[in-house]
Amino acid sequence: MDSAVPPDSNSGLVATTGDDNPISTTAFSLPPITIQKLPHLSDYVANLATLTNPIDRSSFYHPFPGFYLSPSDLILRHIVFDLSSAAAGDGGRFLAYHRAGPRPTIHFDPAAVRAAIVTCGGLCPGLNTVMRELVVGLWDLYGVRQIFGVPSGYRGFYSMEPMKLDPKMVDSWHKRGGTVIATSRGGFDLEKIVDAIEQRGFNQLYVIGGDGTMRGAVKIFREIQRRKLNISITGIPKTVDNDIGIIDRSFGFQTAVEMAQEAINAAHVEAESAVNGIGLVKLMGRSTGHIALYATLSSRVVDCCLIPENDFYLEGKGGLFEFLDQTLKRNGHAVIVVAEGAGQDMIPRTDKQKEEKDESGNPVFLDVGPWLKSELKKWWEQEHPGELFTVKYIDPTYMIRAVPANATDNLYCTLLAHSAIHGVMVGYTGFVSGPINGNYAYIPMEEVAVAQNVVDTKDHKWAWVRSVTNQPDFQKC
Repeated sequence: MDSAVPPDSNSGLVATTGDDNPISTTAFSLPPITIQKLPHLSDYVANLATLTNPIDRSSFYHPFPGFYLSPSDLILRHIVFDLSSAAAGDGGRFLAYHRAGPRPTIHFDPAAVRAAIVTCGGLCPGLNTVMRELVVGLWDLYGVRQIFGVPSGYRGFYSMEPMKLDPKMVDSWHKRGGTVIATSRGGFDLEKIVDAIEQRGFNQLYVIGGDGTMRGAVKIFREIQRRKLNISITGIPKTVDNDIGIIDRSFGFQTAVEMAQEAINAAHVEAESAVNGIGLVKLMGRSTGHIALYATLSSRVVDCCLIPENDFYLEGKGGLFEFLDQTLKRNGHAVIVVAEGAGQDMIPRTDKQKEEKDESGNPVFLDVGPWLKSELKKWWEQEHPGELFTVKYIDPTYMIRAVPANATDNLYCTLLAHSAIHGVMVGYTGFVSGPINGNYAYIPMEEVAVAQNVVDTKDHKWAWVRSVTNQPDFQKC
């Protein structure tokens, strides 16, 4: 890490109310700020060029004082703290990241840049927008003309010919779902990938993918360092589940929540239109329940939200069946939202199924939706034989992730792409761009690859879900 920035010992901060009346007359100082070190090509490549940023000559931008950022422009990781703790001087430090944006000088000659863009893993709303804005940003902001798309994920580096990209080709990509250059899981062969990167003369790599993709990008970054290559690599984190840590959210997440509303509304109509009707909706979320949580809070018609972070059980006092029985007696219908990773330890599986992995190395999950639907029917037949009962099951997984990004995510994707370009052009490498507390920062890729963003079932947001649904906490006595 960089050296810590000490607090100003000659100035204290006084907490005040809105009308400027002091809450306390006790002054306090913030703990030291520690800047997270950001990898740079100069760490292992000698005699890097230093060039004036071509944005100076752009007809669209007129740089003004403060337009270009400096190493002292920082984003704090945490902005909420306890004044009493800070005043007590507990010896803690504030972690800060370098702010994303253009710098006055760059280290890549745009005429010599050969940029490669690759998408890996599953689909997500906004993939095409990110690629479009990478191409347009490189072309218009910095005058780069050699831009390529690498088809079919990591394996495409060594097994397929790259696609030449330009603004005209990508002009309408943001209106399309999926990824135009194709994606795949697996195919990660480090030596083949880096050899191919060298052979094709790529010196900028833009890798778009989830946590597995980021772990692969870290390995590529380390191999580039080992070979001392003048190649900058950046990751743009993509996961519709919103399970990547540190950043505020992943692109495509808000679109996914918006699309989930359609499935929940349909399930509600089906359930409400039947006698003892249950609408069951399975949403994406292997290890985290963010989509299910936000969709539940947004719709306000969900009676029970089941997520991986909160274990549940079916039978007995305080279980799901007892809760549904009470809900059906009271309302005549119920809507359940379940994340795909919920209840996995309850679904019977063979020893072989326990060991299965997909091409990205993730455990293969069994389908919680059909299993839960079957269990609901068994329960009703046993407890209420001869009474009417209907379960309508909706699985909108591929509808949610295959659609184009909405307006909010499109804007977000643009800012991500431009942030990445600015960082790469200045010579930063092995980093990820993303918003922290609403401001865009550069985060070491190695840190992002291991960070997770899970639902905290002890905070106010999960309590809010339970207050909306009135569901039990599923804590056995």
